[in-house]
Amino acid sequence: MNTAATTPSDPAALIAAGRRTIDIETRAVAGLAERIGPDFARACRLCLAATGRVVVTGLGKSGHVGSKIAATLASTGTPSFFLHAAEANHGDLGMISRGDVVIAISNSGETPELLTLLPHLKRLGAPVIAVTGGSTSTLARDADVNLDVSVREEACPHNLAPTASTTATLAMGDALAIALLEARGFTPEDFARSHPGGSLGRKLLLHVADCMRRGADLPRVTVDTPLSAGLLEMSRKGLGLTAVVDADERVVGVFTDGDLRRVLDRQVDLHTTPMSAVMTRNPRSIGPQALAAEAVNLMEQHRITALPVVDADGRLVGALNIHDLLRAGVV
Repeated sequence: MNTAATTPSDPAALIAAGRRTIDIETRAVAGLAERIGPDFARACRLCLAATGRVVVTGLGKSGHVGSKIAATLASTGTPSFFLHAAEANHGDLGMISRGDVVIAISNSGETPELLTLLPHLKRLGAPVIAVTGGSTSTLARDADVNLDVSVREEACPHNLAPTASTTATLAMGDALAIALLEARGFTPEDFARSHPGGSLGRKLLLHVADCMRRGADLPRVTVDTPLSAGLLEMSRKGLGLTAVVDADERVVGVFTDGDLRRVLDRQVDLHTTPMSAVMTRNPRSIGPQALAAEAVNLMEQHRITALPVVDADGRLVGALNIHDLLRAGVV
């Protein structure tokens, strides 16, 4: 008995199968680059010209991929939804109207449920973008434009299960979505507006004013305040700094935990030394309408953990530290 022989469940065989799959699918996606040409541009222009929505349809694995493509389009500035090809033939075709454009996905290009839709779509005047693995197929021939996602082989060892072909289709859908995103000038703020409940939405939509401390929670002292009183203010408010303001409430400095360590090294008199003598002048600050993500970037860039918040005239209106941003879900 040869104990050295591998079986399909041996770790080496499993690892080899996984790596072979990734290699085949990598080549399938790489092969798409040379097909991003005039037909791709035509497909983009049809989507940009649509006065309605982009309707993505397909069946089976192509349908699952189509659902994801529709979701990606919708979240990147192209109004879109997925329509199950079989359901479309039983009443849901009414979801498509004039002004829409249809992306029909079929690896073979001969899916009966999709071919049945074509006359109805033509009658509606809805342009059809075919995404197929067969450029001479019925669907590719009858569509307004065809995007070729054919692959040399599936990752499946029997060349049957849709694997490399679905990966290629998904990549083509992403390429279309990103091209449209850039053509529309879609911004990160636009993206956040369609993702308000997630961490990305919080990072892109939350402003400094939404998470800063204010009022009685705001640490502030004047330039003439004794250092001892400034330390008490820092301790009571627990922000890691106190703002130092002039008679007009303009921020002229800050006193931080780092400043305290330097003061202790100098052995200054806590009761007679004014804050103006030990504060850090011209400190970093931020405005209340700035995005909270900007505050995070400022802290990381300058290696600080807290910031005073000032209005357009430099007057103190708030303060926040890294813990406030953590609680807000921005970090």
